[in-house]
Amino acid sequence: MNIVIDTNIFISALIKDSKTREIIFKTNLNLLFPEFEFQEIFNHTDEILKKSKLKESELHSVLLGLLRKVKIIRVDKIIKYKKEADKIIGNIDKDDVIFIATALAFNCPIWTDDNHFQKQNRIKIIKTNEMIKFI
Repeated sequence: MNIVIDTNIFISALIKDSKTREIIFKTNLNLLFPEFEFQEIFNHTDEILKKSKLKESELHSVLLGLLRKVKIIRVDKIIKYKKEADKIIGNIDKDDVIFIATALAFNCPIWTDDNHFQKQNRIKIIKTNEMIKFI
């Protein structure tokens, strides 16, 4: 089963050795992450380092481990779904269009704890407490 993982979930797993990180490391699901969102992670590196209290080398180690567990989805695989995704969530949060487009491209749900995704009804949303059943 494919599931799109949103950036906040990924960053949460970077910051803390938590249930979120455990789910990512232990699940056998195909976790899909749009390549475009790596910029978001890099934009928040200082904040992630501060919150995680990790050294930069430790953060890179955790990042590499997480990257081994997700499938990076290139923009060209989802670009044709962007217009439809914008109609679904663009008026709610433009930053989330890429996740909806990825979910449309792979006909799968999104793992997120952001409540604004619940304001749309096209894509199934799975919260972290529901993901626990997949490990």
